[in-house]
Amino acid sequence: MRIAIVHDWLTGMRGGEKVLSLLCQLMPQADLFTLFRVPGSCDDTIERMRIRTSFLNDLPLVSRYYRYLLPLMPLAIEQMNVSSYDLIVSCSHCVAKGVIRSGRAAHICYCFTPMRYIWAQQNSYSARMGLSGLALKLTGGYLRAWDRRSASHVDRFLANSLNVSKRIRRTYGRSADVVYSPIDTSFLTPSQQEREDFYLMVTALAPYKRVDQAVEAFAKMGLPLRIIGDGQMLKDLRRSAPQNVEIMGWQGDDVVRDHYRRCKALIFPGEEDFGMVPLEAMACGAPVIAYGAGGALETVLDVDDDKNDKTCGPTGVLYRPQTVDGLIWGVRRFEQIHDRFQPQQLRQWAKRFSYEKFLAGFKRSTEQVLQQKGLPCPW
Repeated sequence: MRIAIVHDWLTGMRGGEKVLSLLCQLMPQADLFTLFRVPGSCDDTIERMRIRTSFLNDLPLVSRYYRYLLPLMPLAIEQMNVSSYDLIVSCSHCVAKGVIRSGRAAHICYCFTPMRYIWAQQNSYSARMGLSGLALKLTGGYLRAWDRRSASHVDRFLANSLNVSKRIRRTYGRSADVVYSPIDTSFLTPSQQEREDFYLMVTALAPYKRVDQAVEAFAKMGLPLRIIGDGQMLKDLRRSAPQNVEIMGWQGDDVVRDHYRRCKALIFPGEEDFGMVPLEAMACGAPVIAYGAGGALETVLDVDDDKNDKTCGPTGVLYRPQTVDGLIWGVRRFEQIHDRFQPQQLRQWAKRFSYEKFLAGFKRSTEQVLQQKGLPCPW
């Protein structure tokens, strides 16, 4: 059996690439297709794959501006030749699902979200992209039509959360099996260290993550906050952050785990499709203060929700609205009841999102499609 894995782009290790890495471990014989690649930006499992890129990757210095090539991405993904493959697995938050397969092939799409740039968050992206934002508005109708049409290339959608499965139904009129994105519960473990007095964010430094709200809230409260992550906002944040907010930039997995183990709580002010970081923190025994929307409603058991599973919760504080004052309320509420969070209960909840659970769900759904197509199982 010939297998193709299709991923939007390989420019760093974020949540999507962690899922991709696990799929590459499951199917090391596959060829990996992607629009753009920055060599060395992903882990060894991904870097060892046979990686094939699109014609867009040949543009000079493309890693600096690839996000602005969105109107060309449908053409680029459709020109990637996967006609000789029996099983296609696309990991898609942008256009990867639009790859064109042969009629006999099975196509499973693990969908992180329908393309947020043209659906749920088009206005926010357009507003901060200048002339490119205007171009995005002008091409939005074409991109939405293509996105809906290309959903027909997929035999079965797998969604990374209930939140995204509902979005897939609204956007594409398709059902989706929910297979939660996994975390590495064997690496992410609590320690015997005492928790310290600082709060923590682990995030890409992008506007929709609402790092700006966290910085402003903690500036007002005067409480210590450490922010681990990299992205387009790094320089501005380092220039504007007050003394009690430390912008640490990118850090390795060991440093991130150490901070999960020692922080007072994780701060999560953005609205995510799913969001693996809160679960990573919980696996290390850290409670979470999160904006109460999107994936956080599935991953954070709110301290004030009487319907929680008592063996695993509570695991954090959910707050609304998504404002600086809302976040301040969440932190104040946490400080009132922080002794109600038990590290082993937090970890017990996070273990429900393990690699093993993800692989079992992915295999089950994929095997059903392969059986319908009369194709053998590759594992």
